[in-house]
Amino acid sequence: MGLRLRLRLPHKSSPRTPSYLLLCVLALSFFSFTALLLYKVDDFVAQTKTLAGHNLEPTPWHIFPRKSFNEATKRSQAYRILQCSYFSCPYNSEPKRLLSNSGSGRRTQQPQCPDVFRWIHRDLEPWAKTGVTKEHVKKAKANAAFRVVILSGKLYVDLYYACVQSRMMFTIWGILQLLNKYPGMVPDVDMMFDCMDKPIINRTEHQSFPAPLFRYCTNEAHLDIPFPDWSFWGWSETNLRPWEEEFRDIKQGSRRSSWDNKQPRAYWKGNPDVVSPIRMELMKCNHPRLWGAQIMRQNWEEEAKGGYEQSKLSNQCNHRYKIYAEGYAWSVSLKYILSCGSMTLIISPEYEDFFSRGLIPKENYWPVSPTDLCRSIKFAVDWGNANPSDVYIPHFSPT
Repeated sequence: MGLRLRLRLPHKSSPRTPSYLLLCVLALSFFSFTALLLYKVDDFVAQTKTLAGHNLEPTPWHIFPRKSFNEATKRSQAYRILQCSYFSCPYNSEPKRLLSNSGSGRRTQQPQCPDVFRWIHRDLEPWAKTGVTKEHVKKAKANAAFRVVILSGKLYVDLYYACVQSRMMFTIWGILQLLNKYPGMVPDVDMMFDCMDKPIINRTEHQSFPAPLFRYCTNEAHLDIPFPDWSFWGWSETNLRPWEEEFRDIKQGSRRSSWDNKQPRAYWKGNPDVVSPIRMELMKCNHPRLWGAQIMRQNWEEEAKGGYEQSKLSNQCNHRYKIYAEGYAWSVSLKYILSCGSMTLIISPEYEDFFSRGLIPKENYWPVSPTDLCRSIKFAVDWGNANPSDVYIPHFSPT
């Protein structure tokens, strides 16, 4: 007789002991996935570089340290605010007008813009006939790190790629100061920004349909529109404060000794390891007796460890001559060098920012040839020491 097995299924109405094993597994998986996601997001934000052209690689002299997710720094908090919200400032519907007093005592509207506006007209000349259309702005987005829209006095920000260090944050802060200082006077505008050093909108390639892209410098071969660099409002990674504070301390440091009592040689301190041939060549001129120059290498990693005591700009105005040398492109150092009250020696620059293009050779600075660099510096120093009454001492205060 065969053995028959009979499987008895439980009745639908019979009670069943609840099992929490599946719920526990699901909960554990959820929390594990969340933790992994947060780690990956933080890792992505910490390591992201800007896109397009040379921006694919990190700027050679900046280090991108890994950030701990629990590190609640002011800068990381500020970035979260920028990414999740927008900025606003008071807005007045009635814009102010620039007025002047006429000879009769009546107040009349000024008929002309200041001479400095000629540079703005030159920058915007490629769009003089067509205007800046939505298509132009859309094209600029391909190379932009972030977008700024000002509408009815409110500032909106759209982030595309992470900028080097705190450049974007301080740039946005500067625009906010503009809105706050001139409420109701800033028109509605839509702008694309890139925050890397070199201009990329080639004039020849984009002449037929140029992309209006703002950045910190430009040159004759490019159409990038120069905008004041971020360090005017601060550069926390190098311990630089807002311009007003740095300028005040630099002037005080310069007044500690008169020009006659300053060291009779040229001085430069900076980082030559920034893919800058001219700075590497300048390092060869470090010989006070032979070339009349003191050239010093700046190591920002070591400065950070020492609390930036050796890099204070107010302590670098002790020489009669200060040298400006471009880095990877232009350098933010120019405004600080000009502020020292020394005769400024500028090695023929390839790039210009919003104010440097207004400087006139042999009136605002002494031009130095890059082809025979050390001898050119030596000639300037010897001439200045022999003709102190003819030396131009700049009084620089860009506002």
